[in-house]
Amino acid sequence: MGLFSALLGNAGAVNPEELKNKYVQLLTDDEEIELGFKLIRDTFVFTTKRLITINKQGITGNKTEYKSVSYKSISRFSVETAGTFELDAELKIWISGDHQPSIVKQFNKSVNVYDVQKLLAHHVCK
Repeated sequence: MGLFSALLGNAGAVNPEELKNKYVQLLTDDEEIELGFKLIRDTFVFTTKRLITINKQGITGNKTEYKSVSYKSISRFSVETAGTFELDAELKIWISGDHQPSIVKQFNKSVNVYDVQKLLAHHVCK
């Protein structure tokens, strides 16, 4: 992921094995990481059971919020692909009961947003 893209808030893909090594303490015994993305300090991970967002807070980034969203609580999602001259694609996720998207993430061009859409459809549309 390029620095310029990261500064704009665009997420780039991260190797699932690298994420598993770093966040193994967050996973249940039978849970696997399927996809993961990193912004400058924040990470979000799609597992076989849920979506985990990891939000580094404060100036030093020592304080971290781990938010877990079960796929069954996602009421809908949208993926907007990048246009010809645009640098990014966008993912929006609505949690049950929310009128506005609860999670909005920008992806850089290195991410195949159709893979993200396919994974969400697999888990949410059961």
